[in-house]
Amino acid sequence: MTEVSFARSFLAALDARPVKLSADHVEDPKSYAARAAYILPKMPKPMSKRKATTVAPGQERSLTVLVKSLRNPPLDIKLSSQTPNTSVLDIKTAVSQDTGIPVDKMKLLYKKKPVVDSKVLKDLAGEGETSIEFSVMVMGGAAAIKSTPAQAEVAQGQSGSEVLGTTEFWDDLRGFLLQRIRDEKTAEDLTNTFQSAWKAKA
Repeated sequence: MTEVSFARSFLAALDARPVKLSADHVEDPKSYAARAAYILPKMPKPMSKRKATTVAPGQERSLTVLVKSLRNPPLDIKLSSQTPNTSVLDIKTAVSQDTGIPVDKMKLLYKKKPVVDSKVLKDLAGEGETSIEFSVMVMGGAAAIKSTPAQAEVAQGQSGSEVLGTTEFWDDLRGFLLQRIRDEKTAEDLTNTFQSAWKAKA
């Protein structure tokens, strides 16, 4: 006898037997005794409302925000003591004040995924985390200008034709063209064309 045929015969035997329930499981609703509504007794003391836990400004959790970019322009910015309610827009504004990049030209990425400006840090960081790292993507060829006194003094150093004779200038030009054209071979060809034209003129 196969398992299927055994199961069929067993179920058929069960169906043939009448369903009988013990007296403990059956009760006539008409014989129910009249029952009054059950009222919960009053508590000796009223329940106190839970008080909202207020955290002092100096005791709330703070996060360290790292904003990095390995592409042009390279960035490595550390923003310390940020509250969990700090929004992504606030982070972009702080980076903009530090670098000079417009806020609308920046897009922050968390774990390689774009983050909307309305998100706050507590939505992204876990409970035990003390730091969070973003990658920044600069759009439209915006250049970073560090707002530090050392870099503000542009007039010092080489200028004019002296700058054109340095390899740093042509490397910067190649990086700028690569950022705008996004084709390495074309950027290299244009840089060589400009450099050869300058040497021929000189």
